[in-house]
Amino acid sequence: MKAFIFPGQGAQFTGMGKDIYDSNPYAKQLFDDADKILGFSISQIMFSGSADELKQTKVTQPAVFIHSVAIAMSQQSHKPNMVAGHSLGEFSSLVANHTLTFEDALRLVSQRAQAMQKACEVNPSTMAAILGLEDHRVEEICGEILEVVVAANYNCPGQLVISGSIKGIEIACEKLKAAGAKRALPLQVGGAFHSPLMEPAREELAAAIESTKFSTPICPVYQNVNGLPSSDTSVIKNNLISQLTAPVRWTQSVQNMVKDGATHFVECGPGKVLQGLVKKIAPQVEAASL
Repeated sequence: MKAFIFPGQGAQFTGMGKDIYDSNPYAKQLFDDADKILGFSISQIMFSGSADELKQTKVTQPAVFIHSVAIAMSQQSHKPNMVAGHSLGEFSSLVANHTLTFEDALRLVSQRAQAMQKACEVNPSTMAAILGLEDHRVEEICGEILEVVVAANYNCPGQLVISGSIKGIEIACEKLKAAGAKRALPLQVGGAFHSPLMEPAREELAAAIESTKFSTPICPVYQNVNGLPSSDTSVIKNNLISQLTAPVRWTQSVQNMVKDGATHFVECGPGKVLQGLVKKIAPQVEAASL
């Protein structure tokens, strides 16, 4: 069985999507539509913009989303048996399994990016990658800290990203290294994604998600908040709303997809980060790009 997987923020690069734009009429139409929906030429920033331009909040998340969907949807002969996306990538996965239209999902992604930016400005915060320590130990130590610090991304065994206040992350990194973590690396991000500090963004996005039409998917999506499959649109909506303040359970998602029969993981979008994570989580399966 084939699983399509979709990357999140951070996978962007200058020139992304130009090859498929030039070679595939269907993909070209998606890019042209995106420019109209967003009200600016995001395609030109993707194709030839600087790294700083690509880092703009209004650009980064839509850019990764557009590129991912263009790759997945332009290959009509390839149909997934299941889908999943890492954080932002969950929106791409919901287009690939026909839960959301491209247009509706792009609008939600744009609103999500701007809501997250506002939340970051209200509560200055950050994230850090913790390597080489068991998940339960990271959770225990974060739970002992009085500042806001939580597990945010369960990426693969031995790699967990934490999220919280700037002071909380500093304290956590010191404590986690003392507890045996091989590394505790602060990340160059604008805020504490997938933590309680994103509550203002969750509330803002909830209204937009509730007013968007969700259709019955052609295959289940394994969602970030619990790593479990769903084809029920009301469940998918609720989980998507919860996603901003809940951790990304990527390890559990991949494990459950494998348990349910996935043998081939196909990464759709810029970069190869998810392929690497899949191989660490389930070395027995195949992982490649479309």
